[in-house]
Amino acid sequence: MKLVRLGNIGSEKPSIIDIQNNYRDLSSIIIDLNPETLNFETLEKIKNTNINDLPILDSNSRIGACVSKPSKFIGIGLNFKDHAEEQNLPIPREPIIFSKFTSCITGPYDPIIVPKGSQHTDWEVELGFVIGKKAINVSVEDALDYVLGFFLVNDVSERNYQKNKGLTWDKGKGFDTFGPIGPYIVTKDELSDFDKLNMYLDVNGERMQTGNTQKMIFGVSELVSYMSSCMSLHPGDICCTGTPPGVGENMKPPRFLKGGEEVVLGIDKLGHQKHTVVAYKE
Repeated sequence: MKLVRLGNIGSEKPSIIDIQNNYRDLSSIIIDLNPETLNFETLEKIKNTNINDLPILDSNSRIGACVSKPSKFIGIGLNFKDHAEEQNLPIPREPIIFSKFTSCITGPYDPIIVPKGSQHTDWEVELGFVIGKKAINVSVEDALDYVLGFFLVNDVSERNYQKNKGLTWDKGKGFDTFGPIGPYIVTKDELSDFDKLNMYLDVNGERMQTGNTQKMIFGVSELVSYMSSCMSLHPGDICCTGTPPGVGENMKPPRFLKGGEEVVLGIDKLGHQKHTVVAYKE
């Protein structure tokens, strides 16, 4: 199933997309797509509902972030072999984990705002996933049992803050609007080939990134297992899994977002995003 949140910021309604591409209102079943409802029990409730009886929402409404208020937004750095190669960096022996502050989360068609004074705002198309039940020290073999579904992410990054202002990446990853997610969650049962999906990102119509999730160094099962050995994972927690080559900082000369650009990105079966980039204003 495809799960989506529809409506203005702060008043989104949980919805499911039916086979006719109608947005069916799930408000009679769940209040939102959040840590209280993003679990396998909820999926069973929806499966046992005749969604054709649910109200149809206006398809012209704003599409919000596909997960509301997760407790964690975890990122994985340098997780594509060809991305590591373009930076002349060694292949990581263990996953590189960082945090994106949850206040950065925004919708798939909302604007991206360049931070005050930034000259190094960059793009990253990524595969995201959401956890569906609590995970602590789970094995690689069992890890997929804890994944509820997948979605598209743009891991927007400010490279100067990420790499030149201390030892952690987090401060360059969590500015407001730096976490567009969605448009929808595709549940795991409908995306068995998540490990071989084509990915792309364009800036002003020019192809910047082309990749495939089969190039990931650490797959989703390995990531869930590893993260669950470092922290407890809870329903609604989200993770973005790394980006293919073609980010702005590695171009010659480097290219970054200044304001006025249009960024379009997508992954097979997970839809697309489209953003206008806006320069910071006091």
